[in-house]
Amino acid sequence: MVTKKPIGTITRGTTNPNRLRRIDRYIAALPLLRQTPTPIVVDLGFGASPITAVELLSRLRKINANTHVVGIEIDRERVERGLAVATSNLHFTHGGFETPLPKEVGNSADVIRAFNVLRQYDESEVPAAWAQMQAKLSPNGLLVEGTCDEIGRLASWVTLNKSKPMSFTISLRLLGLDLPSKVADRLPKVLIHHNIAGEKIHEFLSALDLAWQSNAGIGAFSPAQRWVSTCRQLIGAGWPIIGDRKRWRLGELTVEWSAVAPN
Repeated sequence: MVTKKPIGTITRGTTNPNRLRRIDRYIAALPLLRQTPTPIVVDLGFGASPITAVELLSRLRKINANTHVVGIEIDRERVERGLAVATSNLHFTHGGFETPLPKEVGNSADVIRAFNVLRQYDESEVPAAWAQMQAKLSPNGLLVEGTCDEIGRLASWVTLNKSKPMSFTISLRLLGLDLPSKVADRLPKVLIHHNIAGEKIHEFLSALDLAWQSNAGIGAFSPAQRWVSTCRQLIGAGWPIIGDRKRWRLGELTVEWSAVAPN
C-alpha cells in the first residue's frame, strides 16, 4: 500500500493555551453543532502542542456531549504528542489540507478549523487549500479559516461552506482598543494584501474605525456598549452585518463575504 504524502508544509507550530478561545466560542455558537447528532470537528494544523485541540473539545462538549475533535498535523512528532492525550472523543492523525480522518469518525467533517496555517503561504495557494478542505466537509459542513495573534486578543476569519466563502468575522479584545483596524496585521491570507485604498476590506476597516471613534462617548458606559453602537452604526450605513447584540458584546463582528471580498 502506497501512503500519500500530506498536502502542505510544516508550520512554525506556535501555540499557546487559550489562544483560540474566540474562534472556539464562534464555533460553539454555530447551529450546526447542536443540530448534528455526533459532530466531527477538525483542528487542522494544531501545532507543536495539542492544547488547542484539547480546549476545543472541552468547549464544544458543553454544547453537544457527542462531539468528536480530530487534530491533524503534517509533522509526525506533533501527532505523537497528540496521541499521548487522545481519548475516545479526541483523535489525532497525520495529514495536511487533504484532511484525512480516522476510520472511527467517518469520511467527512462537520467543521474544520484551520488557524494560523495559511499565513505562511502565498495568496495564490489559498483557493486550492480551501478546495481541498471543503471537499472533506459534510453536506452542511463549514470551514473556518483565519489568523490570530499569539495570545488570542486579535482574530479574524473567513467562514466557508462546501462551495464558497460566506462571511468574514473579526473578534477583538475591546478593553484598551484604540482602533479596530489594528486587526489588519492578523487578516487571513486571502485579505491581508488587499488592505489598500480601492479594496473592499480597506473600505470596511476604515468605516469600522470611523464608527468606533464616533461612538467614543458611549465607551464611558463600557467598551462592549461602544462596540454594539459601532455595529449598529455600520448597519445604518448599509453594511451587511450578520449576527446580533449577543455576539457583538463579545467584541465580535461578522459581515457578508461579498462586502469585503478582494476585487
